[in-house]
Amino acid sequence: MIIEQFINSKITQMHAYVSAVINEELHYTELDQFILDTMAEWTLLKVSDETPHSAQERVFWHLMHEVSLHGAKALTQDLFFKSEMNTCLDFFKGTGSYPIDCIGWRPIA
Repeated sequence: MIIEQFINSKITQMHAYVSAVINEELHYTELDQFILDTMAEWTLLKVSDETPHSAQERVFWHLMHEVSLHGAKALTQDLFFKSEMNTCLDFFKGTGSYPIDCIGWRPIA
């Protein structure tokens, strides 16, 4: 699988997971597990270039890092964090602009 296909697939899944947690349709531990599984899958791609190639990918990695740092539970308890993550989701849908404080770096092995 090439990186672009991986990212596009995971963006769709990430959008579904984050939205479901925000809307209290899914327990936050499911999102935490998705993050862990995605990072494990990413290591199998053996990526050596650390520069994301698209705005979508940068926002994806920003979202991944932020949810990893704060924990998915923050989406149910921290209104500012929830708002920031909704901005990323809106960008994925094409209904929002690029998040102002987005620093999404592709992890490398």
